[in-house]
Amino acid sequence: MLNIRRLCSSQSDFSARLDELLAFDSAQDEAIEKTVADILAEVKSRGDKAVLAYTERFDRLIAPDVAALEIPRSEWINALNGLSAAQKSALEEAAARIRRFHEHQIQEGWDYTEENGIRLGQVVRPIDRVGLYVPGGKAAYPSSVLMNAIPARVAGVKELIMVAPMPDGERNLLVLAAAELTGVYRMFAVGGAQAIGALAYGTQTIPRVDKIVGPGNAYVACAKRRVFGIVGIDMVAGPSEILVLADGSVDPDWMAMDLFSQAEHDELAQSIFVCPDRDYIDLVLASMERLLPTMPRQTVIRAALEGRGAMIHVRDLEEAVSVSNRVAPEHLELALEDAASWVAKIRHAGSIFIGAYTSESLGDYCAGPNHVLPTSGSARFSSPLGVYDFQKRSSLIEVSSEGAKYLGEVAGILADGEGLPAHAASARYRMEI
Repeated sequence: MLNIRRLCSSQSDFSARLDELLAFDSAQDEAIEKTVADILAEVKSRGDKAVLAYTERFDRLIAPDVAALEIPRSEWINALNGLSAAQKSALEEAAARIRRFHEHQIQEGWDYTEENGIRLGQVVRPIDRVGLYVPGGKAAYPSSVLMNAIPARVAGVKELIMVAPMPDGERNLLVLAAAELTGVYRMFAVGGAQAIGALAYGTQTIPRVDKIVGPGNAYVACAKRRVFGIVGIDMVAGPSEILVLADGSVDPDWMAMDLFSQAEHDELAQSIFVCPDRDYIDLVLASMERLLPTMPRQTVIRAALEGRGAMIHVRDLEEAVSVSNRVAPEHLELALEDAASWVAKIRHAGSIFIGAYTSESLGDYCAGPNHVLPTSGSARFSSPLGVYDFQKRSSLIEVSSEGAKYLGEVAGILADGEGLPAHAASARYRMEI
């Protein structure tokens, strides 16, 4: 029997129990912290030698030098051409849809000129060089290549340096094909914290980047957090999450499988179901009990559902929305009869899936919007990965003689008030011309 917690908003301790459900201890294990700190220090001081040593130790991949760990583009091309017709078509269709969506996010510069000749504006420039981490080992994720590389290329990033662990030298053809399809610049068979260190500090072979994006395990997340400030990072993501807000109008088997879709990621993933119809909650639970034994990853799904999952009964849909906004989920499904009418009430969510036919899994692979999303409630202040994450803005200020006289007085008064006389003098000198 599936032992998933059930909550009811009418319970006096509901708020406390919801807080307990959402609590996630993201503090890193001390052993992980120390290991990552040591690896980063070694890579920073020894460069290629450290990268080689750690790659041999963790991935059992022996190479004479780091140059031998670079995957030549000929392999990417062969991988793309070697895919089955169905795989190649699916990869190309997903890439095209993701590219088309992100092209709408391109930001342009702007400026305006005031009557006294003061011109103000903003220019938008792409980041020069970005590092893309792609997970490997137990599984490989071509979708991660698409979702990170495409917005970077749309933004105008010229050099995209991809790193991916390839234990025992095994290549995943879909990952290599995705790299070729999306315009990756260089690729290295290097993973873990050592790859993050190489991208952040640069080595004799692996170039230093300006920003690092892409998901990874606890060691990779810890390394990204430690190098932030030396380079930019996209985010430090927590376990995957889904919240399904339902009214009973959708096949309960669909709901069960949608909850499974996130639970199968890992044991810490979170699946939450919120509904005002108690009988329908029972139907979904019955579907989950029946379908779970058919899942190849049933052990992981069960652990996630019993550890951090919940079925929540609420008074009505208004309260359901309130609960959802409090959770601020990474993925939010509106499995409602009139789903579109409720979107305006959603204040916090990484991605919103509207209506019965919009399964979260479509967003993971091919709908178009990015699947790199804020987790652990950070949708309250964060957004999905996009083109804007690969661009930076510079302000433009051009002041005429007349404008210098006007602004000089304003700046002088404020600088005097802050006790910074050189600032005041710098502004006022130009008033005398």
